Amino acid sequence: MATSACAETIVSAEYTSPTDRYAHGVLGDAIEWGELQITTDADLHRFVLPQDRVFEDIAPRLADVDRDGTPEVVVVETLASAGAQIAIYDETGKIAATPHIGQTNRWLAPIGVADLDGDGVIEIAYIDRPHLAKTLRVWRFADGALTPVADLPGLTNHRIGERDIGGGIRDCGQGPELVTANADWTKVMVTTLENGQLQTRAIGTHVDRSSFDIALACDTLP
Repeated sequence: MATSACAETIVSAEYTSPTDRYAHGVLGDAIEWGELQITTDADLHRFVLPQDRVFEDIAPRLADVDRDGTPEVVVVETLASAGAQIAIYDETGKIAATPHIGQTNRWLAPIGVADLDGDGVIEIAYIDRPHLAKTLRVWRFADGALTPVADLPGLTNHRIGERDIGGGIRDCGQGPELVTANADWTKVMVTTLENGQLQTRAIGTHVDRSSFDIALACDTLP
């Protein structure tokens, strides 16, 4: 997709307006975020959430989800009565989102954004309820909307109170692989998307965050 000569290019994004109005605390404290600020090469855009919503996240992610050569912003946005969702923003505001999980105090932990199956279209991967359902979900962004692709239970990337999200996406020469833990945190797992199906395998023992670092660097785990 070609960009127009006057289009703005996003260069950074951050959460601001810390708030304690949503008492979940899954990321280790009672503070979430009430505002997203997106800086472009031309302006600063502020998106202030209503009182029943927060950004329940560690940081916004810049990713070119529509493959137009410039990034959008991928966030975790939570509705107090219905839990978290993945949302995509650009300089105009929210342009797409997954459904909310459906219940208060229910969260999701992003893994990353990539063309996971090599078809030229971007997918977003996350763990739905990493402390409860422990289910990997993959959604695809196409034609301005997010649609579900595949799910796989038995994986996780976060424990209650941790201030970061473990794992991520690596490419060790065979295409993108999602790096997570198994449900009981004993193994590091890598998962691929092939022909619309998720395939997972253990690549070593999970000890701590360094296990993910080794895996993401394509080094060998014990």
